[in-house]
Amino acid sequence: MEKKDIKSLFPQEVEQQLIELGQPKFRAKQIVSWLHEKRVNSFDEMTNIPLALRRVLEEHYYINSLTIVRKLESKLDGTVKYLYELSDKNCIEAVLMKYKYGNTLCISTQVGCRMGCRFCASTLAGLVRSLKPSEMLDEIYTAVQDTGERVSNVVLMGIGEPLDNYDNVVRFLRLLSMPEGYNLSLRHLSLSTCGVVDKIHRLAEEDLGLTLSISLHAPNDSIRSQTMPINNRWGVDELMKACRDYFDKTGRRISFEYALIDGVNDEPCHAQELAKRLRGMSAHVNLIPVNPVKERGFKCGSRQKIEGFQHMLTKLGVNATIRRELGADINAACGQLRREYMKEEEEEQC
Repeated sequence: MEKKDIKSLFPQEVEQQLIELGQPKFRAKQIVSWLHEKRVNSFDEMTNIPLALRRVLEEHYYINSLTIVRKLESKLDGTVKYLYELSDKNCIEAVLMKYKYGNTLCISTQVGCRMGCRFCASTLAGLVRSLKPSEMLDEIYTAVQDTGERVSNVVLMGIGEPLDNYDNVVRFLRLLSMPEGYNLSLRHLSLSTCGVVDKIHRLAEEDLGLTLSISLHAPNDSIRSQTMPINNRWGVDELMKACRDYFDKTGRRISFEYALIDGVNDEPCHAQELAKRLRGMSAHVNLIPVNPVKERGFKCGSRQKIEGFQHMLTKLGVNATIRRELGADINAACGQLRREYMKEEEEEQC
């Protein structure tokens, strides 16, 4: 009999499972509290649950947990980069960033990624598998336990494409925000997508209240298709329409990520074209100096060029900021630590 992932169940589902096992349903509230408030890693720690019931639970379910296999802390700004090991020995990354308004954790949603964006290290080895809701929750719970501090903001911008793991991600979001659990308002959560248009339309219907962040990185199809294969499925016009529909449905302002790649998408003509694309939208552009990935060869332009791009967007009526670079001394860009670790493991096995 294959055990079930109890941490990925909603309280009402735990209650129903108990009824089917011939157990009193009121125990569900206690079990959920142990899992999501006290965050225990074994049924034996649930001390107000009768021993007989603990044995039944152990027979039918498992409690997921992660292991920190590497932790890097920036001496510049306190940013912490975690390499977590999953139960199947696969690894993922999370990055904890400290701001005056609280701690933000950037988490992964998949082991690897199949989207193939050419400036991203996460896609180099392809997609291994998608994460379960409990595994995404545990990225947060483990960071909280390690630091002793609450994570007040969550960003789904680590390894993987969240909307390529749609059902698990939506379940994770509802578990994260439930009053019986971590109780994080999803207004403090941002979901980043490279532009899975059909799932953007579905997400608009979920009524979650989160911030949608679009990895745009180009003002037109010609440039975007060179660096982002998904643009061959849904072009910029179709993506922009989905974004406008999302705003009309949810009333939530959309953020656009734009990685500036020297000589590719960072000239004044590109800023003008981007501003034209976004005209009339309630949007914010987050300019990102592209992180160098050895296998790709991309680099960012000078600080002066980056600031000039921002100034032109602002002049043309677009709200644009340059992302503050955190964890520069620990390679905080997603995918790099996992890739280094994988190479080390391969070398040890040779």
